[in-house]
Amino acid sequence: MHLLARLTRRSVTATALGALLCGALLSTPLTAPAGASPAVTASPVITVPPAGSHGFPFLAAAEDLGSFGYTESEYLFSGTATSYGKSGLWTSDGRWNVRASGTAAYKSRMLVRRPADPAEFNGTVVVEWLNVSGQIELSPDYWFQREELLRQGYAWVGVSAQAVGVNGGLGDIKGLKGWDPARYGSLVHPGDAFAYDIFSQAGQALRSPNGPDPLGGLPVRTLLADGESQSAGFMTTYVNAVQPVSKVYDGFMVHSNSAVAAPISGALADTLLMPNPSRIRTDLTVPTFVVLTETDVPAAAIARQPDTGSVVHWELAGTAHGDQWAYDLGQPTVEKSAGAAAPSADCAAGSAPFNDGPGHWAMNAALRHLAAWARGGNRPPSGQPLSTVLRDPATGLAGGGVRLPDVTVPTRTLTGSRDTTGSGVFCGLYGARDAWNGDSDPWDRHDDGDPSDPNFPPTAEPDLSRLYPTHADYVNKVRTAAQGSVDAGYLLPEDATAIVAAAQESDIGG
Repeated sequence: MHLLARLTRRSVTATALGALLCGALLSTPLTAPAGASPAVTASPVITVPPAGSHGFPFLAAAEDLGSFGYTESEYLFSGTATSYGKSGLWTSDGRWNVRASGTAAYKSRMLVRRPADPAEFNGTVVVEWLNVSGQIELSPDYWFQREELLRQGYAWVGVSAQAVGVNGGLGDIKGLKGWDPARYGSLVHPGDAFAYDIFSQAGQALRSPNGPDPLGGLPVRTLLADGESQSAGFMTTYVNAVQPVSKVYDGFMVHSNSAVAAPISGALADTLLMPNPSRIRTDLTVPTFVVLTETDVPAAAIARQPDTGSVVHWELAGTAHGDQWAYDLGQPTVEKSAGAAAPSADCAAGSAPFNDGPGHWAMNAALRHLAAWARGGNRPPSGQPLSTVLRDPATGLAGGGVRLPDVTVPTRTLTGSRDTTGSGVFCGLYGARDAWNGDSDPWDRHDDGDPSDPNFPPTAEPDLSRLYPTHADYVNKVRTAAQGSVDAGYLLPEDATAIVAAAQESDIGG
């Protein structure tokens, strides 16, 4: 997708990586019903890391956060983490009980971005489970939600929850410890069996800091957990099995998960032992928002479930697991830390460009909905299911789903899939876009490599001048569609304004 999916050819598959997780042996049962008193999550010791050889944290923002009124800092946190194992039978309803399986010492880190002016803080902290599919840590949902985070005064915290991020894996950069031994040499990660509790303790550290306060005294009103792609697989298991006993977080964003949650045993092979499908439990008192792109739906559709008072799903038409927006925003940050070792999408030369659809607009709206919902506000609107099979033969666009102006007033084909011939496995996670220019692109072949017309016999691409006889006609249609999306709750008003302004500045129509 985003950079998280930009793996090398020798990396493990996204589905397999999404399965890396926690504990196995069974001992003390931990089974708390939804209304029970909170379990006591340990409050780790917080310290400030040394400057190290680079002088900045891994994944430090390349952009000038000060220009947005934000600061960036890093903290280490340490303590004793618990691993978990299954207790009783786990079924597809997600009502999973766990047992304490073991304990181990750990020391990890959190990267913190927060408003410099306390008066600008909106009270909500988004805690992202950093993604390690690319064998280094990445923050895909920060990039997808960045506009909403910075303009609304959220604090964002990226947590090094998994062992690969700390200790290293298949990539050229051997984790935080290998990247900067002077800064991170003291870190200790005992394995992904302990990742869930490490993530719980990160949240607890933000609520009740034992040492320097990562939030600089900002009062936490709402603590949201967030994970995308592989991290969303962890997040699904966290919601179903760990949140009932830890009760640290006030709401969850599960972005681009698959039908099967990550195993809690930490053993990759145990993915086969997880319920298929793994749905979100519906008996929690805190909300879970599941957002899927077109890329995700084929593998996740079997886990569809009705929306309830605590679980809502959106499936986004015209979007991809990773897209041009997240790539452009995140690439400079990744290269600042990783340099030439930054993972690559590895798409074949001459293939269609990445999807540049409305994924970030939808994620902005989803985040604002979740924050309000977690504070006792209204449940977000439900979204229609998406069909990636029955595409519009004239435009190549998928049917159904949450449809923003890029899809309802289209100017190009946007899809969550792409031709991966001659490409790396993970190139496909970026989806594709295809300009309507009379089939003049090298990928316009009327076969699987043609996003606008993947099937024979050929169908000509739409003619924009016929769709929109005048520029004013195009702008009016975009304005109407944007307002409709705002009214339906799928688009934020300020984003609708930006979309209309872009339409006005374009030369489309006539």
